[in-house]
Amino acid sequence: MTLTIGVDVGGTKVAGGVVDDTGNVLVQARRDTPADNVGKTRDVIIEVVSELSAGRQIDAVGIGAAGWIDATRSTVLFAPNLAWRDEPLREYVSRATGLPVIVENDGNVAAWAEFRYGAARHADDSMVMFTIGTGVGGGIVLGGELVRGAHGIAAELGHMLTVPDGHQCGCGRLGCIEQYASGSALVRFARAAARQEPHRAVALLELAGGEAEAVTGPMVTAAAQGGDPVSAEAFAQVGRWLGTSLADMAQILDPQVLVVGGGVVEAGDLLLGPTRRSFTDALAQRSRLPVAEVLPAELGNTAGVIGAADLARRL
Repeated sequence: MTLTIGVDVGGTKVAGGVVDDTGNVLVQARRDTPADNVGKTRDVIIEVVSELSAGRQIDAVGIGAAGWIDATRSTVLFAPNLAWRDEPLREYVSRATGLPVIVENDGNVAAWAEFRYGAARHADDSMVMFTIGTGVGGGIVLGGELVRGAHGIAAELGHMLTVPDGHQCGCGRLGCIEQYASGSALVRFARAAARQEPHRAVALLELAGGEAEAVTGPMVTAAAQGGDPVSAEAFAQVGRWLGTSLADMAQILDPQVLVVGGGVVEAGDLLLGPTRRSFTDALAQRSRLPVAEVLPAELGNTAGVIGAADLARRL
């Protein structure tokens, strides 16, 4: 049995784990991310790796980082939430730990984990995963390999154009799917409806202390689960947009499986129900042909650790 370490680096936490060759996380470690300090963030990653490798025979380290990674899987070109700019992360961590290291985008490592050990583990060829959190991320597997593109930054699924001249996106474009099918979009839809129809959002506004602007994602989920119509409709809007994007992926790539992950998917059928209906409606003319099944991700918060560790083992 070989052991590798996976590290998932986000804007608030650095989570690591020792992972065996069947995808099991044997032991974990976690630190807060000093996101505004490049050197301290790097030191925290090294601390996590050192803690996890103590007394164990570790073969390699994989790091999943929320940012754009170069084609050689060594440098973080840009990380909007981590202050990294052309950061040679692989060199630093490898030199400090004495272990082989690879660096990969966090959406890619999570997608790889679901392909290998999660919702798409029965697929042998292809999968597309959308990760629905504050924004929209994802990953693509074709021919059993991650699609990384010529420069290492492919599969930015959240920035596909959905609504021409739509809402401003953080990437600078107008109308990206991230502005319509993310956790942030869910909150925006719910707040707008609560302001316009407060009589239909009684449960949601009660959770928010009567203030529509105080509504949060967990409040929308809790209210929708309790039958609040405005909250349920917010999920339906997100699902409608997400379903059409999944249908686009089915038309373009024809993958074996389509996976929906991220924090918002914890709402279950509140999101997946309208997503699947929208997906089916958008592919009405393909009803006689085989098409990918839409499945929820299975690995949750451990996906980044598992995927990074498995990529390190392979590469």
